[in-house]
Amino acid sequence: MKKLQNIFSIMLAVLFLTSCEKQVLEYNAEKISDETAQFQLFFMNPIAAANASNINKVELGGKLLANETSPLNVSNFIPSGAVGKYYTTQAGSANLKLYQGLATSLNMVFDQSVNFPAGKNQIFIHDFTKPPVIIPVPMPLPSVTTEHTGTTAWIRFYNFMYESAGVPTTLKLQYQWQYTTDNATAAKSDWFNLGSPVSFGEATGWEPVTVNKTVEISAGTARIDYRIRLIGADGSDQGSLKVGTAGTTDYADWWTAQIGKVYHHVFAGFRTGTPAVGIKQSSAL
Repeated sequence: MKKLQNIFSIMLAVLFLTSCEKQVLEYNAEKISDETAQFQLFFMNPIAAANASNINKVELGGKLLANETSPLNVSNFIPSGAVGKYYTTQAGSANLKLYQGLATSLNMVFDQSVNFPAGKNQIFIHDFTKPPVIIPVPMPLPSVTTEHTGTTAWIRFYNFMYESAGVPTTLKLQYQWQYTTDNATAAKSDWFNLGSPVSFGEATGWEPVTVNKTVEISAGTARIDYRIRLIGADGSDQGSLKVGTAGTTDYADWWTAQIGKVYHHVFAGFRTGTPAVGIKQSSAL
């Protein structure tokens, strides 16, 4: 009996040692070189959102890139499903085709050769008859380290406003923000510039905004107010951007921001037409 106990003890020891051996974890992934083109595809044409207006098939270099299972919706971008995702392709010129409509009735609306630069870029389709606008993504994405609760989110503003069909704006826009300094009294801060003024097809950097969270024990969210000022050729403030069917309403809006988040604010649509111009917000991180 004692011998059996010894044998049993030895077997347990062997099993224990075996279980403690270092296990090598492998991930099926390819290293992306700095020369690879990484891109997100944005659809910012000034058209009303509708299923029939979505891009339900995308081909790049004759190969299927996306279809109705992950469509490129109006005022949105792909890859979808998670922030921080990019398509990859060889840097250089490649043919891009977009097919609009329902999956059972597709119509090719875009067929152009596009130069895909190396690195991370955003490809903005804003008019099916014109080349897309390509905007580099500033990397790395912003972050802050603090031993206490943070107070910062980041916004990047893009100007894709149209005056009328086929006519992009010539106005230079200064995006501004304001936050609530005291949640008890609802007191507001002064207005701050969010980056520098931008013309059509341009964007600011990742600009910090202050998030004074409304619930102390929480991840932290708060309302941020926004407005837009017109900037003249001499750099002077020409007053608030006027929008609406009559072009007489000062543009104003607000969005909830979360501490640590990074957002796209794409300003797209018609200044005095339909669909009306407004911010299309999405998360970069």
